[in-house]
Amino acid sequence: MTSQHNRTSRHNRLDLEPDTVERDLVKLVLTVVELLRQLMERQALRRFDEGDLSEEQEERIGLTLMLLDDRMTELRERYGLRPEDLNLDLGPLGPLLPRE
Repeated sequence: MTSQHNRTSRHNRLDLEPDTVERDLVKLVLTVVELLRQLMERQALRRFDEGDLSEEQEERIGLTLMLLDDRMTELRERYGLRPEDLNLDLGPLGPLLPRE
């Protein structure tokens, strides 16, 4: 029984190594930012399709979304994360982010 207890308690422990904690925190923050980026992109596309934006607004939004995407790529690479690493599995609800 003691060996099972030790095995169970080992599985319940958190890995609190500084590098792991930082990477996991960055992963969580980047996941939220990616979710917001995708929502903003969909909203912009809807507005483009509806003709709600001036040409200047379209250019500014397009540039902003491109810069945000580039920055997200840089941050993912810095922390060794792939795009799919940011997609949380919500169990029966499926993935948080749509698969592109």
